[in-house]
Amino acid sequence: MSNIPKKKELMNKALSTITINIGKDGVTDNVIEEIKRQLKANETIKLKFSKSFASEKKELAEMIVSKTRSKLIDMRGHVAVIYKKSPKK
Repeated sequence: MSNIPKKKELMNKALSTITINIGKDGVTDNVIEEIKRQLKANETIKLKFSKSFASEKKELAEMIVSKTRSKLIDMRGHVAVIYKKSPKK
């Protein structure tokens, strides 16, 4: 696991990365596909959950991580940061 960047490096990278909003429709197949595309392009992305998902955002983040084979780096408030090493690097 030494090839995974440190949490601090990933959090710094996440400051300027794309944010995907998880709105009232929740986590649909289209949302999962878009997350996969963005992870492939950017490695690190942020997920911002609607306030209506306040009680289930942790479970939704874990489901997204599982479906996209990524790693949850951090979760603060309604925002999760996830990472997936790009196959091209």
